Amino acid sequence: MTVDYCVVSIGTLSHNRLWGETAAVRTAHATTTLVRDKHKTILVDPSLPAPALAARLGERTGLDLSAVTDVFCTTLRPVHRRSIEALPKAAWWCSEAELAAYLRQLEDLERIGDRLDSEDSAVAVAELKLVKRFKPAPERFTDQVHLYPVVGASPGSAGLLLAPPTTTIVIAGDAALTAEHVNRGMVWEGCSDAQAAVESLRDLLEIADLIIPGHDNIMLCPGRVGGAAPF
Repeated sequence: MTVDYCVVSIGTLSHNRLWGETAAVRTAHATTTLVRDKHKTILVDPSLPAPALAARLGERTGLDLSAVTDVFCTTLRPVHRRSIEALPKAAWWCSEAELAAYLRQLEDLERIGDRLDSEDSAVAVAELKLVKRFKPAPERFTDQVHLYPVVGASPGSAGLLLAPPTTTIVIAGDAALTAEHVNRGMVWEGCSDAQAAVESLRDLLEIADLIIPGHDNIMLCPGRVGGAAPF
C-alpha cells in the first residue's frame, strides 16, 4: 500500500509582494494537507477556522476531524495552527528545533509578564500552555512519511517528505511560499534566516518531484518536465 495524500485547503497570503501588494488585503491561511499511511491519518497545518476546516475535510476526503490521529505543523506560527484546538484527541507534532525556539520566546515573555498589560500577559500564558502540548516530531511517522527539515522560514521549520515508490512529494510549508516564489527562486521576506531559507529551497528543489507550498496548491518541481530550475 502506498502513502495517500490530499490537499484539503489551498492557502493564500495576506499580501503578496510579487503582485505589488504591500499591506494585508485578505486573511492569510496556510495550505492544509491530509496524509494517510498505514495506521496514521495526519493533518498538516490546520489553518482554516474549525467549522470551515471540518467542512472542507469532509468535502475533500469524506472524513471528519475525529478521524485525524496526528497533526503536524510545519511551523508554530499561529496562522498554521489556527484550528488545532478542534483536534484535542490527535497527537500534535512539530520539529524539535521549532518547538524549542518557540518555547524560548514564550518563556521570555512570561518572565517579563509584569511589564505587559493584562490582556497581553493572558495571551502569552494561554499560548505557552497550548504550545507545551506539542511534541517533537519523530524522524519517521511511517516508512513512507519522513520529517524533512527546511529551516529558515522560521528557526525550526520542517516539512514532510512522502516517499511512494516512484515519486517524491514534499509538503514544504513556508520553505516554498507559493508556486510563483518557487519558480523565481525566492523566499518569504519575513524569514527568520533568509540565507538558510534559500539553502533549504535549493535542497528542496534537488529532491522533490512534487511540492505542496505553504500558501498555494500542489506544483510540479521546476525543471522536472521542461523549463528551467530557478537555481
